[in-house]
Amino acid sequence: MAISDPAHRVFPPSAREQQVRRGSRQLYAGRDRPGGFPIEVDDRLRAFLARSDSFFIASATADAKPYIQHRGGPKGFLMALDDRTLGFADFAGNRQYITIGRLAENDAVCVFLIDYARRARIKLWGRARYVEDDPALLARLSVAGYKAKVERAILIDVEVWDINCPQHIPQKFAADEVAAALASLHARMAELEAENTRLKENAR
Repeated sequence: MAISDPAHRVFPPSAREQQVRRGSRQLYAGRDRPGGFPIEVDDRLRAFLARSDSFFIASATADAKPYIQHRGGPKGFLMALDDRTLGFADFAGNRQYITIGRLAENDAVCVFLIDYARRARIKLWGRARYVEDDPALLARLSVAGYKAKVERAILIDVEVWDINCPQHIPQKFAADEVAAALASLHARMAELEAENTRLKENAR
């Protein structure tokens, strides 16, 4: 369900006060209008999720003690279930249960995704819960071929999200993407070397 003022979720009064004091409030004032921040999953967000293999999720205790957890998996494991809900399979790990412990007492979360290759990032605010007794949901969130035990599903009700500018994001590439590019380059070099050899032999 949509929150009444998505812009205030992104810019609470404390942030707005600092923007006024430091001269940037006017820069962001236009985001206060309806539609200033997206509140539903659209094609941009779906595409971003499809190529993402990791993200960070921030949660907090009832008395606001924060925690940030990294979650990783195959590309697209954080997926859109509908236009207001994201979900992912919570794979078996070190069994600390810090995040789901916090979700049991405070469902507010913030999700941060970074695409280093394209120098883009998404931040998303919402409410999260975990589900352990829904085999159909767990099967829907499982990723074929990924050998990890799914312990539960975590669902995130999207309240508002935003795409950040690329400023200060270092450009990095995944090892498999670099390997694929090098393999293609080596194959092309081999073709050119073979062609060069044939031309030399024909010139004799």
